[in-house]
Amino acid sequence: MRALIVEDSRLARKELSSMLQAFKEIDIIGEANDGETAIEQIQKLQPDLLFLDIQLPGKNGFEVLESLNEIPQVIFTTAFDEYAIQSFEYNTLDYLLKPIHPDRLEKAVQKALQSHLPKTNTMLNEDSRVFVKDGEQCWFVHLGEVRLFESMGNYTRIYFGNNKPLILKSLNYLEEVLDPQVFFRINRQQIINIKAVDSVVSWFNNKLRLKLTSGEEVEVSRRQTHKIKALFSF
Repeated sequence: MRALIVEDSRLARKELSSMLQAFKEIDIIGEANDGETAIEQIQKLQPDLLFLDIQLPGKNGFEVLESLNEIPQVIFTTAFDEYAIQSFEYNTLDYLLKPIHPDRLEKAVQKALQSHLPKTNTMLNEDSRVFVKDGEQCWFVHLGEVRLFESMGNYTRIYFGNNKPLILKSLNYLEEVLDPQVFFRINRQQIINIKAVDSVVSWFNNKLRLKLTSGEEVEVSRRQTHKIKALFSF
């Protein structure tokens, strides 16, 4: 699992890097000491996991995440506990207070490893059945029943029937494993089941708007508009 450490203190970066040597599954691919450098490194290196301090020069840790189109898994590392509640809004795996205790670090790393899914060559089609768990609720879902996938940071909300659970998989990951003949990415935030499209309407700035059989409406980005037009002979 490829990890990036974002921390303004050189000694703190060195200490955390040393502690992470105990976990052979974690490969530290880079470090950053301020918000802007963090954004550049994340976009360049595409880490699976961030160890992210909150108080940074320039952009703080929250602002770093808000600047990203795709957010890796995040473990906050900070000396201040007042940000804990706010951190939950960013779908973080854990919140570690400095000085970081090895036992707490191990628990956080195990969470990251358990939620990290390796890339696979197995394509999921509309007949595939998957297990979905959100809180106390569980479903076995045929993917053909899913009409929409919507990015929520590290998570994706999936829409089927009257249900909208969150799953701990990124939209980029899903785009790689879902059958492109059925599931089409219409913009940065959404993938649709093309069989759930009821109508296609021209929209502003040469974009398209799709109405799903459920009544929901979604907008196609300009970049994907020509592909949708070809798909539906529009």
